[in-house]
Amino acid sequence: MDRFRAAVRHGRAEAMLTGLAALSLHRLATAPRPDLIERIDILVPRTRRPRSTDRVRVVRTARPPLPVEIDGLPVAPVERALADAVAQPADADTVRRLLTEAVGGGHCEPGMVVRELSRARLLGRPQVAAAVDVLLTEGRALAEQRLYAMVRRCGLPDPLWNVDLRLPGGPHLGALDAYWPAQAVAVELDTRAARRDEDTLDAAYTRKREHLERLGVTVVRLSPRGLREAREQQATVVRTALMAAADRPPAAHVVVLPR
Repeated sequence: MDRFRAAVRHGRAEAMLTGLAALSLHRLATAPRPDLIERIDILVPRTRRPRSTDRVRVVRTARPPLPVEIDGLPVAPVERALADAVAQPADADTVRRLLTEAVGGGHCEPGMVVRELSRARLLGRPQVAAAVDVLLTEGRALAEQRLYAMVRRCGLPDPLWNVDLRLPGGPHLGALDAYWPAQAVAVELDTRAARRDEDTLDAAYTRKREHLERLGVTVVRLSPRGLREAREQQATVVRTALMAAADRPPAAHVVVLPR
């Protein structure tokens, strides 16, 4: 730990630990123990001018994140530390294990990780792109588990899970994670990540929601982070939508199909 403190002092004002050193302090099992890290990464504002040494690698940034304090040391958030760690040469298995543990262990959300990787221009690296595909798949599965748990533990009525809606004899209206047909209330998990086509995804989400709501279907969008950190609050949002159904005009008839 003294080596970590010395590295922060080397960076002077506003420096914080990042990369594998930060991930080690965040208690990621796939990160090396502090005493096994040969070169310590520190994150500093771009205007600072400390130099890298054999023991300390200086990473400059124009947008320093807000550090967290661990064991009295300023430490970069997990998602930023991950981006700085995988920016260094690493094999595909190491990259995948770091990213999936960070999300699967509840340290951060997939979208936060991908956003940092995108800002660092790392998504074009094959080992990072492959890990992100796994990350997003596992992140969505984890969000779905949290949604199931919210419905069960918060006493909500059972919905139809993972369905497609269509107009009778008409077009596909969209896929939904949960749907209460009697109340015409739908839940959609917002598991988008910050990719280059994020604006396109935003537009598609908006069109889908507006189309369903014109038909009388209330769409509630829940985030994985909300389900993790504020489950009761998210359940209240869904419960309120279900209770409000009695005061709304009847929804158009739609066909519900398993997805």
